[in-house]
Amino acid sequence: MHPDIVILGAGIIGSSVAYHLARRGCGNILVLDRAPDFGGGSTAKATGGFRTQFDNDTEVRLSMRSREKLLAFPDELGCDSGYRPRGYLFLACNESELAAMRSAQAVQHACGVAEARMLSADEARALNPAIGDASVIGGAFCPLDGFVRPMNILRGYADAAKRLGVRFAFDVEHHGWQLDGNRVAAARTSTGDLQAGMFINAMGAWSGPPVVPLRRNIAATVPTTVLDESMPMTIWAGDWYHLRVRDGRVLLVWPDDPPYEHWLAWVLRLTHERIPCLIDVPIDDVWTGFYEMSPDGRALLGRSPVHENVYLATGCSGHGVMHAPALGELMAEMIVDGKTSMDVSALRPDRFSL
Repeated sequence: MHPDIVILGAGIIGSSVAYHLARRGCGNILVLDRAPDFGGGSTAKATGGFRTQFDNDTEVRLSMRSREKLLAFPDELGCDSGYRPRGYLFLACNESELAAMRSAQAVQHACGVAEARMLSADEARALNPAIGDASVIGGAFCPLDGFVRPMNILRGYADAAKRLGVRFAFDVEHHGWQLDGNRVAAARTSTGDLQAGMFINAMGAWSGPPVVPLRRNIAATVPTTVLDESMPMTIWAGDWYHLRVRDGRVLLVWPDDPPYEHWLAWVLRLTHERIPCLIDVPIDDVWTGFYEMSPDGRALLGRSPVHENVYLATGCSGHGVMHAPALGELMAEMIVDGKTSMDVSALRPDRFSL
């Protein structure tokens, strides 16, 4: 029997969509993934940051909704999402960066994130005494922000989806569509053509236009006690260099992409200038993941403007882990109810020419 719904991608977004659809009563769902098992894509490589501090109300509200669901994980799914409110500390080194933070914070306050606040340079250094950059003049902080465990969330949704009858198949690559007018009759895969009534593209960096992959590198130190696990995610707003502590190691991220052989040298230079207590702490590992970038840096959520029975849940542009709980629930509402309980018009796929 052909599945009713095929979801392409068993990462955190696809697993969330599968669970929420099954929870709403949708049956005969099949999830396909090119990897050999869960965590073979970008989800397992994420740093696990979570924030409400965005500059637009759509993403602020997505974070607020996701946070509610992350807090409910133990009761709803029987596992821990790993959400820990350690805070996000944004640092400004000039007045222009401070002004951008104030503008974004006005949006956050309008959405109900009253906890977000501006900081003086001294207040920022009190929150993270390791800051050694004398050019910091202030910043912004929200204590509701913090960290999650990406694989806990993915496994929680996948296991719950399985309990509701969802099937997962791995080592299956998507090779395109078999079309019947404006509809997709079947997904062409490495194991043959697969017919279904509806298809959901949650393939992340491999979703296809207008989504493109963007490489991101992460360096991890050896285990160290130089910085504490309770340290907030600390971000220099000017170039988005940031760091956090996870499982005793400091994760260093700089989202620029020079030739790979030069990237680590640049990251270490920035680290030693800005967090001098790490000068003598060696690097233990470096890995690469991919952001699924849309042209405007926001997710695509909704029906494809090209194929009437294809939906898109992709293009989260680095925010997929933190927004997966909300996006999965909203996609289920869209399909089952024909409407969503939150305005997601800013995420319509037809805002781009596909």
